[in-house]
Amino acid sequence: MPEPTERPAAGEEPRDERVPTPEEVAAELVAAGVQAPEDDVRRYPSTIGGVCYLLVLAATLVGLGVVTTGHWRGGVHVVAGALLAAAGLRLVLPAKDAGMLAVRHRLLDSGLLAAVAVALWFLASTIPEQV
Repeated sequence: MPEPTERPAAGEEPRDERVPTPEEVAAELVAAGVQAPEDDVRRYPSTIGGVCYLLVLAATLVGLGVVTTGHWRGGVHVVAGALLAAAGLRLVLPAKDAGMLAVRHRLLDSGLLAAVAVALWFLASTIPEQV
């Protein structure tokens, strides 16, 4: 026995249950004047914050490289310095220019980055030398 179909309530238009094909959707978008995305993908940061983020990342990688050479205190100090620089940059850059440095509110981002930097610096400076 076939299942009963829903009927529209009085005064309602019947609903079209057909799902449009991707070609139909694309044709509607073109008719509406929507531009298709270009195949050329940008390979550079679009904000000054993006450049700053890459510089902080590079400094962190340098610090990790110093750690692998055996000078762990110096390497951790470099990482802490990079994080402290990121905190300062996040504090001075407006949200629209901060790029990937902007995750939350400005003061929260800066505070968390500075707190981690200070904690790393403090720990690297106070852990006794193992001889």
